[in-house]
Amino acid sequence: MADEDAAGSNPKQPPANGPVANGAAEPVPGAAGSDTMAAPTPKPPQASETGPSELEQLRSELAATKDRWLRERAELENFKKRLVREKAEALRFANEGLLRDLLPVIDNLHRAVEHGRASREVDPIIEGVELVLRSFTEALGRHGVQVVEARGQRFDPSHHEAIGHVESEQPPNTVVDEHQRGYTLHDRLLRPALVTVGKAPAAERADVEKTDDDD
Repeated sequence: MADEDAAGSNPKQPPANGPVANGAAEPVPGAAGSDTMAAPTPKPPQASETGPSELEQLRSELAATKDRWLRERAELENFKKRLVREKAEALRFANEGLLRDLLPVIDNLHRAVEHGRASREVDPIIEGVELVLRSFTEALGRHGVQVVEARGQRFDPSHHEAIGHVESEQPPNTVVDEHQRGYTLHDRLLRPALVTVGKAPAAERADVEKTDDDD
């Protein structure tokens, strides 16, 4: 009996961390091999601290491009202004070469006048005027100005302007007299020659008309 009481008064204790009443073991927090352990949170990437960021590079390139564009635009505007000035100067002094060639002609005119006053003779004056005319013609020729041939030529309405008709022994429509010289500039008409055009005599025209009537 004593043995049974002793056994009943000292019941067997369950071992620590042993199975619970329902037969499942309690998980131990932080224990090795636990499936519920949280993974470490990754840190976000940070910009490099040794160089400028991509946005700063773009801003720098944009500023450089804008500065270059402004400089090129300013140079273009200056070029346009310089071109306008040079064109105005060229138009203003376009006849400089012609006028320079005409200065010796004026000198010859002065010499002819002085010589005529000193000699009181007509022939030297005529010779001086002829010299001036030759100088004038040569100076104009160097700049593309040519005299329109008229006297003795067939009437050409593109270079001649008829101011009258006279009977002439020359073939009809022949220029028999020139009242004012015509000039061309590089094959472009500057001024037509004022001329008188010949026509057949009245008797000859009558014979031609009679012949036509007989036919």
